[in-house]
Amino acid sequence: MPGSQLLENLKKRSLVSELTRDFFRSMDFFEVETPLRCPSVIPEAHIDPVTSQGAYLQASPELCMKRLLARSADKIFQICKCFRQGERGQRHLPELTLLEWYAAHKTYEDLMDQCQGLLRHIAQGVGTPGRLVYQGASLDLAGAFERISVAGAFEHYSDISLDEALESGRFDEILSFDIEPHLGTTRPCFLYDYPISMASLSAVHPEKPDTAQRFEMYVAGIELANGFTELTDPELQRKRFETENELRVSQGKTKLPLPEKFLSDLALMPPAAGIALGMDRLVMLFCDAPDIEQVVAFPPEWL
Repeated sequence: MPGSQLLENLKKRSLVSELTRDFFRSMDFFEVETPLRCPSVIPEAHIDPVTSQGAYLQASPELCMKRLLARSADKIFQICKCFRQGERGQRHLPELTLLEWYAAHKTYEDLMDQCQGLLRHIAQGVGTPGRLVYQGASLDLAGAFERISVAGAFEHYSDISLDEALESGRFDEILSFDIEPHLGTTRPCFLYDYPISMASLSAVHPEKPDTAQRFEMYVAGIELANGFTELTDPELQRKRFETENELRVSQGKTKLPLPEKFLSDLALMPPAAGIALGMDRLVMLFCDAPDIEQVVAFPPEWL
């Protein structure tokens, strides 16, 4: 990429970050900073943490931000660096930037509304009110964003049902290759109500015991955000962490220490909702950049 285009993208990145902060401050959220290096992280079967002198670099600020909720924080957000081993591709970096926000006494449905507001606010600020043009496709941001359940997406885009995909171990394969390319092509899309086995930190749906109150947002086929109504039961959360560790061991990975201080604080946390949104991917969309390395100052290969 020519240097002039990279600089233009970096300028727009700065503007997108500024508009993001403006949006949350307008809703009385306050910005927080939490440690990047911690003695424990969320045990996840599919994410390998980066070690640092006997500790770990965070893959997400989630644990510390929830502990702030347990200490009476009400509405908080953070834009920060996160680290994940082995993640490098057109939409992945081993050092990425995440936006996370949490609000007490809210649900995943409130988060979907906030996502709509955020994208509209940024589009207005960059001079494309009500729309986003990405790689030749024009997406409508002014109207209601699409919402489709995971089960409904399998019915519509797959030749097998959600239950059959789970039983055969093909869920991730079908989601990635058959479903995701169709999501958010003309307007952003929320894919919601994931199987409970794929949402270890999410609350159970009150009317569907096998379903979690979790969603992902897709824009132009790109997974942009992952949000949910938070699980606040420390004993159930411990069991889910242990299950994730068992999956790690079965895959030949190391077992991770449980975040005991987080589990202790979880008992004090109010009902809440929280979400992680990939800032690098968000900037890709508003810069019309096909590759994530075109919106960061230094891709890892340049260092």
